Amino acid sequence: MEKRVVITGLGTINPIGNDVHSTWAGIENGKCGIDEITLFDNSNLKTKLVAEVKDYDASKYLDVKQSKRLDRSSQFALIAAREALKDSGITEENTDYNNVGIFIGSGIGGLITIENQCQVKFEKGANRISPMFIPMAIANMPAGNVAMDLGLKGESVSIVTACASSTHAIGEAYRNIKSGYETVILAGGTEAAICELGIAGFENMKALCTGTDKLRASIPFDKERSGFIMGEGSGVIVLEELEHAQKRGAKIYAEVVGYGATSDAYHITSPDPEAKGAVRAMERAIEDAKINALDIDYINAHGTSTHLNDSTETKAVKLIFKEDYKNVKVSSTKGNTGHLLGAAGAIEAIICTKALENNLVPPTINYKEKDEECDLDIVPNKAIEKELNIVMSNSLGFGGHNASIILKKYKN
Repeated sequence: MEKRVVITGLGTINPIGNDVHSTWAGIENGKCGIDEITLFDNSNLKTKLVAEVKDYDASKYLDVKQSKRLDRSSQFALIAAREALKDSGITEENTDYNNVGIFIGSGIGGLITIENQCQVKFEKGANRISPMFIPMAIANMPAGNVAMDLGLKGESVSIVTACASSTHAIGEAYRNIKSGYETVILAGGTEAAICELGIAGFENMKALCTGTDKLRASIPFDKERSGFIMGEGSGVIVLEELEHAQKRGAKIYAEVVGYGATSDAYHITSPDPEAKGAVRAMERAIEDAKINALDIDYINAHGTSTHLNDSTETKAVKLIFKEDYKNVKVSSTKGNTGHLLGAAGAIEAIICTKALENNLVPPTINYKEKDEECDLDIVPNKAIEKELNIVMSNSLGFGGHNASIILKKYKN
């Protein structure tokens, strides 16, 4: 018999908030976390704007050893995971930690560490490379470090599917609990790729916005969109088998009811222009949830502010909802946070969970110019109060990785 899977804890650090409370307040108030680059000298680059975590001081969260031996991506994962576990109320007294898994993905892993150690190699020689280089750089270490930090001994997995990584992590964790393999899983993603190497790479493939107006930089579905803004941070949610959550008297935020994943098998970076992969991912999630498309009240779109993504995702929504496509609210919160790559889906899942809890549809901020190709109801600039029962979150990654999850307001 399949288990029901609920969300009992939330944790995040990102460009609009260093915890869940401040993040949701930023969504409610239309806060934009985009600003000028401060993490490195960008004078040699065209890109001037990013979405950094604000006022970050590792010493406030980590001991000296951790702050030196953990890449920034792992640091963010620990911070989000600690908040999520504390929020859930899970302890060793009420839960067997042998049955608590960690599914935390990252699109790139320790890119800042890789850049730093390459500089050491070129300037000082190979024998000066840090012995911590590999453990800090590899993409599985955020999950591994969370497991060690919190003492969680269930299945530990790091999914790497570019910008879909953390939505895949949540979806696969949901399937795992649903099938009875684990009781609890901390699922999500982390990313910290704001460095000269990361920005130059995305800039040279023409993916980034190189404008200087922070309020017109990440503008999903706007006709003047010209590329995405790199963000950083982490989002982690606690997924739990319903009976276990009920037995310990947990607060239940929402229920995960659907998950769908597909591949475009089309191009290394561009989405399939016919949107077939995105459509099938959404269809699979809807089928898994045992609902009709029109039961969905709100979609948090991948919405990267690139021409191809936004127009293709619009096409996908239209193919799913047909003539009723304007009856579903669709917004992208990347105008607030920028694009957090492998962490994007997890933070957007947290936003969807809070939207269900508060019956509030997040807006697509800084929107001005209508694009005939993107004629969805994108909730421009102002949040809307609306009874929400079922919401969907989409993530579409480089390499054609597509993932959709469906959350439902919890009813006993």
